[in-house]
Amino acid sequence: MSLQALAREQQELAGAATSGRSARTVWGGHEHVLRQTLIALTADSSMSEHENPGEATVQVIVGRVRLDADGNQWEGRQGDLLFMPPGRHSLLAIEDAVVLLTVAKINKV
Repeated sequence: MSLQALAREQQELAGAATSGRSARTVWGGHEHVLRQTLIALTADSSMSEHENPGEATVQVIVGRVRLDADGNQWEGRQGDLLFMPPGRHSLLAIEDAVVLLTVAKINKV
C-alpha cells in the first residue's frame, strides 16, 4: 500500500468536497483496537474539537497542521509525528495537508 498514492487521492477528494475534508480507513475499524485513517484537509479546514477515544498519534504525510488541545498548540509538517494528548482536541490544516491518524482505543470496563 502506498500512503503517498492514497494521500494524492484523498487530497483530490478533499479539494472537491464542500467540507474541505476526506478520509479513508487504511487499517482496522470500529471492531478493532487499532485503527489507522488517512485524512486530507484543504488549507484552513479543520476537524472541530472532539474527544480522544484512546491513545493516538498523527503523522503528517503532506503539508502543515496545527493540533490544539487544552490551551496548548503543536504544529507539524511533512514527516512529523504528533502525540495526541488525552481529552478534547482539534486539528487545523495550515496548508493543504494529509495526515495518518493512528488510534488504539481504550476499552473501558
